[in-house]
Formats: sequence, C-alpha cells, structure tokens
Amino acid sequence: MILSKVNNKYITYVGYTNNLKNRLILHNKSKGAKFTKGKYWKLIYYKNYQSKSDAMKEEFKLKKNYKLRSKIKTNYLKNLLKSNVSC
Repeated sequence: MILSKVNNKYITYVGYTNNLKNRLILHNKSKGAKFTKGKYWKLIYYKNYQSKSDAMKEEFKLKKNYKLRSKIKTNYLKNLLKSNVSC
C-alpha cells in the first residue's frame, strides 16, 4: 500500500507487483496506474506471498477493506509524527 498527500488529505493505493522498488519508482514517475499519476507516493505497507494468485486475492481484500486500509494509514501517520517530534 502506498500513500500520497493531496490537498491536505492522505490517500492510499493498493496493488501487487513482483518488483516493489521498481513499481514505486514507476508510480512516482507517473508511469504507474492512472490513479497514481502526478502524485508523490511513499510505501507504507507491504507483504510477501508465495504465489501471484495469493497476492492478487489479498490485494483484492485489502482494496475492499477500507477499515483496514484506514487503520494501516493511521498507524503509519502516528509513527511518522512520533519520529518527527523526537528529532
């Protein structure tokens, strides 16, 4: 799951890939999914799977589970604020 700030609001995008580093670079160069174009994205959550099929099933579940996505996003932002305050 990746996160971007647009108009003072944080939005997320969920997808799967076999090359996470390259995929994030493509999203940030506006060569990823249409939804991600023109925004700066930061990786906030990932999980490895043994097969593409398993990854796609879990991607679908996460895309539809807005409560879980919100929880992951909130936890990430809380941790980010904590790390910025202690600097």
